[in-house]
Amino acid sequence: MTKSADTHCPYCALQCAMTLTSPAELAPATQPGPVPVTALPAPASPAAAPAAPAALLEVQGRDFPTNRGGLCRKGWTSATLLNHPGRITEPLLKGPDGVHRPISWEHALDRAVSAVKDARARYGADAVGVFGGGGLTNEKAYMLGKFARLALGTSRIDYNGRFCMSSAAAAGMRAFGVDRGLPFPLEALDTASTIMMLGSNVAETMPPFVQHLKGTRDAGGLIVVDPRRSATAAFTADGGGLHLQPLPGTDLTLLLGISHVVIHENLVDTAFIEERTSGYSAVVRSVNSFWPERVQSLTGVPAELIRETARRLAAGARQGGSYILTGRGVEQHIDGTDTATAAINLSLLLGLPGSPRSGYGTLTGQGNGQGGREHGQKADQLPGYRKITDPAARAHVAGVWGVPEELIPGPGLPAVQLLKSLGKPDGVRCLFVHASNIAVASPDANAVIDGLRSLDFLMVCDFFMSETAAEADLILPVLQWAEEEGTLTNLEGRVLRRRRALTPPAGARSELWIMARLAEALNAPSSYSEDPETVFEELRLASAGGLADYSGIDYAMLDRGEAAYWPYPAGSTGTPRLFQDRFAHPDGKAVMTPVTPRRRRTPAANPDPAAKTMTLITGRLLEHYQSGAQTRRVTELLASQPEAQMQIHPAAAEAMGITAGSLVSLANERGEVVCRAELSTAIRPETVFLPFHFPELESANRLTEAATDPVSGMPEFKFNKVWVRPVAVPLSSNVLQTTEAS
Repeated sequence: MTKSADTHCPYCALQCAMTLTSPAELAPATQPGPVPVTALPAPASPAAAPAAPAALLEVQGRDFPTNRGGLCRKGWTSATLLNHPGRITEPLLKGPDGVHRPISWEHALDRAVSAVKDARARYGADAVGVFGGGGLTNEKAYMLGKFARLALGTSRIDYNGRFCMSSAAAAGMRAFGVDRGLPFPLEALDTASTIMMLGSNVAETMPPFVQHLKGTRDAGGLIVVDPRRSATAAFTADGGGLHLQPLPGTDLTLLLGISHVVIHENLVDTAFIEERTSGYSAVVRSVNSFWPERVQSLTGVPAELIRETARRLAAGARQGGSYILTGRGVEQHIDGTDTATAAINLSLLLGLPGSPRSGYGTLTGQGNGQGGREHGQKADQLPGYRKITDPAARAHVAGVWGVPEELIPGPGLPAVQLLKSLGKPDGVRCLFVHASNIAVASPDANAVIDGLRSLDFLMVCDFFMSETAAEADLILPVLQWAEEEGTLTNLEGRVLRRRRALTPPAGARSELWIMARLAEALNAPSSYSEDPETVFEELRLASAGGLADYSGIDYAMLDRGEAAYWPYPAGSTGTPRLFQDRFAHPDGKAVMTPVTPRRRRTPAANPDPAAKTMTLITGRLLEHYQSGAQTRRVTELLASQPEAQMQIHPAAAEAMGITAGSLVSLANERGEVVCRAELSTAIRPETVFLPFHFPELESANRLTEAATDPVSGMPEFKFNKVWVRPVAVPLSSNVLQTTEAS
């Protein structure tokens, strides 16, 4: 008898709808037995990878407004990981010899509780830290925030969304009073005349998205801003639109230049500015010195292209609609919040936000990057997107939790500061990690790994031996996406149902179960359910009245297929399109904030005369996701992209004696990466590109700087100086390796 479950893809925030079908009634996953617990070198070639067992479930694309039945390569192969032989199915404890060995759940929980009590007794409650992830369901993200603050008593909680959405979120809160990635349904893009995308390569990061760009591209209205001629930028060819290719780190200057043209060519929507915004005069003064010719000299984008961009955006707003969309490429900078603010200012000048046919939005990256930042994982927030410093917010949440308000700690440390504190005398000494591979995904990764190794105790919840799990004292095996129930919130702010399609291995547990058992052992106040729907009912109460109000949403309506866009107060019908009548500030107006580029730190001098100083930008590949801990274990995906390659312009490569496929070294004061070279005219001659999905000597984040945006805490991922040179040694497993064979 065939059974099926309608659910959504476990990867990006597009959350493509899919149906999982099994040939038997919710057949259990196979028990792979003990897993290898030390890092294993990758096979010499993809062909040498051991064949993976047949997937337990068949994946079918399901018609849904975002993906319309389409899936990318990651989605089609997602079920192959459910019975992967590397699956962790028993708690593992590291011995004095550094080897992880299976232990019972009772022993594992006792060990975790003992570590918490010891750290609190020796150093205080804030010596215990929690690092969460944007892949957790809403229920688990909510409970993790509650568990950290009440059961552990710590303020030291943050999550990997700080590396993803924090700058856009801060800019949205500053301008609109609320942060929802897309404040309109994705389908609204279908009829737009003009769409400008900055720093986002959706053709590779979320391929089904591109069908929403087709109408605009066919009309010649697609504008892509990217230092590379990415797959998305390539859609602008043959009359599809414009590709603006600025120097890395100059997006803010470019946006100020476009705004200058809008103002000085009288393209401003003056009625909108007067009725629905504040701060216009200050913004006008701030852009006066950024005329197109000057901006050309700073960004490398021709002045006429800057003028043409402004005119097309304005014309689109008057015709079929204009949209401005930002992504990580312009946000992952030390001035990322200001850059996103400049994009918002431009959209306000044109009257786009709140219009029925136009808008501004930012593209959430992780699967639950939106919901994951709304309900308590962030260092400064409580459920419902409430500020933890707001007395009314604290009182409301304390009432739902049934505890005195003073039991809720104050704000903690954003992710980079939290990681910098690891092992320090006044920092975190005992760390819990959920749904994040910080050893690969964090900036200045070498320093982060040193911090992990200096901890008194590290506990990681995972289903594979990730690079972070390999450093752990205790590893707890958890459920994969198709083995659990819950909800997630996609890039549109639409709440979706995740449904179980498979019985998990006997030894794996939900994070909800783990938190409930640990809270019980720690005699924590309040209640901690392991049932997702029960937790969601509590989340509804905790979010009620907040910016991200889920109180009118329940499992029954989601199971009926009803669209649920937050805010969705009880008794309402939700909010598919925000800002139609007012913005979320008390006066109902959007706030325009003047911004200007800031100076970056002068990098260390190049110590190697044989190396050339280049600008490094990082990003994703079509085949891989985030740190690659999952996709590097999928045979088809690894075979297609088995290793990191540095993309470099042929002219720059020739000047340095670098040939296609040859080994190169990228280094700076933080570390070194050794990988192969890929020659491409799609990149600027002074710039190199490196994907961030790979570990060890191929880890791009060995080179990225832990300097952060002063508002959002976002690290400087997209602009780092590196010293590039050819490497005259043969390739071997000692030079390049990943952590586990697929």
